Amino acid sequence: MKLPSTLMTIVKTLKDEGARALLVGGAVRDMVMGREVKDYDVEVYGLERLEELESILARFGSVNQVGKSFGIVKLRVGEEEYDFSFPRKELKTGKGHRGFSVSVNGSLSFKEAAKRRDFTINAMGYDMISGEILDPFGGLEDIQYGVLRHIDEVTFVEDPLRVYRAVQFAARFGFEVAKETAKLCNEMVKGSMLEELPKERVFEEWKKLLLKAPKPSIGFELMREWGITERYFPELHALVACPQDPKWHPEGDVWTHTFMALDAMQGELKIKNEKLKMREKQKLKLLFAVLCHDFGKPLTTTIEFKNGETIRWSPTQRSTLSAQRFARIRAIGHEKAGIEPTQAFMYRLTNEHDFIESILPLVEHHLKPSQFYAQGAKAGAIRRLATKVNIEELVLVATADYFGRGELKEQGAGSREYPAGKWLLVRAEELKVKEKPMEPFLLGRDLIALGMEPSARFKKILAEAYQLQMDGVIESKEEALTYVKEQYFI
Repeated sequence: MKLPSTLMTIVKTLKDEGARALLVGGAVRDMVMGREVKDYDVEVYGLERLEELESILARFGSVNQVGKSFGIVKLRVGEEEYDFSFPRKELKTGKGHRGFSVSVNGSLSFKEAAKRRDFTINAMGYDMISGEILDPFGGLEDIQYGVLRHIDEVTFVEDPLRVYRAVQFAARFGFEVAKETAKLCNEMVKGSMLEELPKERVFEEWKKLLLKAPKPSIGFELMREWGITERYFPELHALVACPQDPKWHPEGDVWTHTFMALDAMQGELKIKNEKLKMREKQKLKLLFAVLCHDFGKPLTTTIEFKNGETIRWSPTQRSTLSAQRFARIRAIGHEKAGIEPTQAFMYRLTNEHDFIESILPLVEHHLKPSQFYAQGAKAGAIRRLATKVNIEELVLVATADYFGRGELKEQGAGSREYPAGKWLLVRAEELKVKEKPMEPFLLGRDLIALGMEPSARFKKILAEAYQLQMDGVIESKEEALTYVKEQYFI
């Protein structure tokens, strides 16, 4: 493993001072799995006091004592940052991630110190001098066979967040959760242990699941199996068994479709990212938009039976619905109906109001690309759509929706083309509204320049002129000014 030269210099200095520095945690896991190592956490053995470690590290850069009570100090050397820590034990003393008593001890064995960690794959150490991998709990074997296994039943349950960590690790690495670990996670959910978790910590694990897993569906299926969605996220769980017309959705219920679409979005982002250079927040917005895009279906789904009867779907129909009996399944208006449950769901995870609001237009308008394409929408409709939602982002969401189903005849075997999305992007580009709405020709200052006194009617006049501009009736600022003069100065 190639390590930063600065880090190796520090490690050799620590050895000269009688200490042994081990790379620990996710860095060792990623190294073994052939993944890029981004964060270097170093555990230092053989020193008596944390102050000794601080003194040695201070020779190389700036030492931050922010985690000193946990035996952790941060070292910044230029643009590089490393976490150094003493071996420690943790004892659960109360609720929450702060309800621990920490015992720092530089003379602990690596196995004793590693026992506090969550999974075997995260409990390995790497001696940066000798190249030896320390593996007291069988992490190497579990990586080889693709198994996610907890270390110790007693210490694992002390932090309920580990259930969500199991979810995101299983999805990120494509690992199978060991039966005893899955059983323990299920018991923790049933025992209401997750209720002590602040939403901020849960949201961080969801972000890792969505942003880092090639197939986030794996993690969400675990959440369903373990009872997390039913207990904590009813808007999401409502998708389970909600029927769809097999003509358009041969894949099955809304839950199945949603996670096929989510996996498709992850694939789209991987393809598009090099070109679009998206920031993490934008990717997260799009992923949550796809996750929530059909939240309105359980509220609006109706089943039309061959005998002429029509009923509104509810979970009680799950056992009686059969393809032989119904003629058509529809969810008219589900796009708009999905706004309220999307808000409720997102506020269970975060209080970031602006972020939540940015997701809602993508949910509300996710059918527009297909509808506009089928209708041959005019320029005015496309320009108006651009005032409500970013068209480029909307097409990405609609593309994931389109491919998040069983193969349709119109798609063709192996096709990755979404004709409606391609058409809308071309038209939006031609109209110069692909990334943002058209700028209005007239502003308030233009009305003042015409001699008008600022008043409440400014809003009406400007909106009127902008509507005509979007319809192509007004094509320049001069024409807009002429319109106002003719309408309001006669």
